[in-house]
Amino acid sequence: MTEMAAEVLTEVRGQVGFITLNRAKALNALSLGMVRDLLATLLAWQKDDKVLAVAIRGNGREGPFGAFCAGGDIRFLHKAGSVGNPEIEDFFTEEYALNYLIHEFGKPYIAFMDGIVMGGGMGISQGGSARIVTERTKMAMPETIIGLFPDVGGGYFLSRCPGRVGEWLALTGDTIDGASAIAAKLADGFMPSDKQAAVWEQLGAEKFADSAAVQKWIASQYVAAGEGAIGNLPHIEKYFALPTARDIVQALEKDGDEWCQKTAAALRKRSPLMLEVVLEQVRRAREMTLAEDLRMERDMVRHCFYLRPGQSETIEGIRALVVDKDHAPRWNPARVEEVDAELVQAFFKSPWPAHSHPLAFLA
Repeated sequence: MTEMAAEVLTEVRGQVGFITLNRAKALNALSLGMVRDLLATLLAWQKDDKVLAVAIRGNGREGPFGAFCAGGDIRFLHKAGSVGNPEIEDFFTEEYALNYLIHEFGKPYIAFMDGIVMGGGMGISQGGSARIVTERTKMAMPETIIGLFPDVGGGYFLSRCPGRVGEWLALTGDTIDGASAIAAKLADGFMPSDKQAAVWEQLGAEKFADSAAVQKWIASQYVAAGEGAIGNLPHIEKYFALPTARDIVQALEKDGDEWCQKTAAALRKRSPLMLEVVLEQVRRAREMTLAEDLRMERDMVRHCFYLRPGQSETIEGIRALVVDKDHAPRWNPARVEEVDAELVQAFFKSPWPAHSHPLAFLA
């Protein structure tokens, strides 16, 4: 494959391994091939003593940076899920293994989270030791919009946001900027977008004594992010602490505040079933290790496609958003008031015995 056609570009310069996601037209949405390339590259560099750290970025339409990663390839998921293509199973198993590897990498992993960082893009950045945002960062876990849930370890990292910020981000899919991402503990440092290229180049030119020196040097490049408070925090803390998604939606609707009304209206457009599933996911994950969370999410994603044959909220959500583009998903049930608690709990029953789980090997 030529370099221009490759979806993942890799090189080692100096003491650092560099990865560029190169699927700009799709905002670097992850394909199965990209997941496999990333896994193979990181496993090789993890064992290579000459590689002290890894840096990752996305190519935008105008060149490097500008778009990190918009998530997984949801068109592929719709097509594969609709026809029972077994590659859908491979995609999620291998993607979650990649997410785990990044968290447990053992060397500095520097993610330049410029532009869109959503879904699968969060999965390949949240485990990093240096999660860098810019003034152009648009961060979200918008899976409930397509009848899915915030996967790729989303239960783990969202549940560790301050207070009820994780529940708010998980249920609404709202987008936050770089400064808010730092406040939410989903980023480590701020860098002006026009400084990234110089820092990227210097990483490959500097002489570092060890991995710790790379981490220290990259942290020295951060600048103040400006205002970093998360807006409407009192409302988030009050309403997203309620026991069920139904309670949250109804309480927001009763509050005359503009933000509450807008948030309630957004939640009414999400899959009612998946709102309850996602709330349960985040709250269970708060008490889990990363490996336990990823195994739970792997169970959940199987159920998203196969729990109710012919009635997948995820396939219907993707259809409405990106296939037919009618933006009128036919959710079942149609209202959060109609969600059966037993159906919610079914998402958390593993289809596999523990010893045969696809992610049993995660520690």
